[in-house]
Amino acid sequence: MAADGGPGGDPAAGELDHATAVFAEVRPRLFGIAYRMLGSATEAEDLVQDVWLRWQTYDRAAVADPAAFLATTITRLAINVLQSARVRRESYVGPWLPEPVDTGADPYLGAERGEALNLAVLMLLERLSPTERAAYVLREAFDYPYPQIAEILQAGEPAVRQLVSRARKHLRSERRAPVTGAEQRRLLTAFVAAARAGDLAALEEILAADAVSYSDGGGAVRASRFPVVGAVRVAKYVRAFANHFWDGVDVEWATVNGQYAALLQRDGQTFTVLTVDGTEQGIGQVLWMMNPAKITAASTAA
Repeated sequence: MAADGGPGGDPAAGELDHATAVFAEVRPRLFGIAYRMLGSATEAEDLVQDVWLRWQTYDRAAVADPAAFLATTITRLAINVLQSARVRRESYVGPWLPEPVDTGADPYLGAERGEALNLAVLMLLERLSPTERAAYVLREAFDYPYPQIAEILQAGEPAVRQLVSRARKHLRSERRAPVTGAEQRRLLTAFVAAARAGDLAALEEILAADAVSYSDGGGAVRASRFPVVGAVRVAKYVRAFANHFWDGVDVEWATVNGQYAALLQRDGQTFTVLTVDGTEQGIGQVLWMMNPAKITAASTAA
C-alpha cells in the first residue's frame, strides 16, 4: 500500500509524512533557539520533543507558515521553562554553568550565526529576563525581523527593539571584547600546561587581574561551591589541587560551543569539560564543567 496518500494510499499517512519532513527541516533551528535560551542541551531536546508532539496533533491545515509557527511555539515554551528554571537554579549546589555542546559534530547549531553560543555569553544571558533573552536570541543569533519577533513575543515592535537594545547594552557592559579563536586556543593550551605543572608564575602571567574560576559540580562531584576571584587567588587555587587532580588525566581537544575546549579524561571517560574566556588582558574566566549530568552533550567531541 502506498504511504504517500496517492492512488490506493492512505491520505492521513501521507499528510503525516509531509508534517514529519517539514519538522525535520526546521528542527536544527528549533534546537538552536531552545538551547541558546535555556543554556541546557538536555532541556532543549525535551522542548523540541514537546513541540514535535504538539505539531503531530495540531490542525496543520490552519498553519500558513510552518517554520514560523514552530519557532513561535518553541520560543514561548522556552520562556515558560526559563521562568521556572530560575527558581530551580537558585537552589543549585555551587555555580550553575551552561551545559556545553559539541559544535564540531553538530554544524547546524552554529550554522546560521554563532551569536549567543559562547559559554561566557550564555552565562550573561542568564541575567536577562526571559523575554529579553528571547528577543536577543531571535534577533542576534537568527536575524529574525523585528515585526516577526514582536508577533512571537506578543509585544509591540518598539517594545521588542527596546528589549534587544537593553540586552546588547548589558552584554557590552559586562563582557570585554573577545579575542580571536586562535588566541583563545593559545590561552587555553597554556593554561592546561601551567595547571598540570602547578606553575604558579605561568598561571598568573596568563590570567587577567580580575579573572574568575567557576566550577560546576552540581553537588554530584567534588568541586568549589564558590567562584574564585582574582588572578593570584585563581592561580593558587589551581596549583593547590594540581598533584592529585591531574594524576592519570589524558587531555583531548575539541570544539565546544564554537570554542576550543579541553576534555579531561580518565580511563577513556570524560569527567571535566574545561574552557576559558580570553580577553586582551588575558584569561577572564576559567570554566570547569564537572557535573556528570551536564557533560554528555560534549563528552564525545574529541
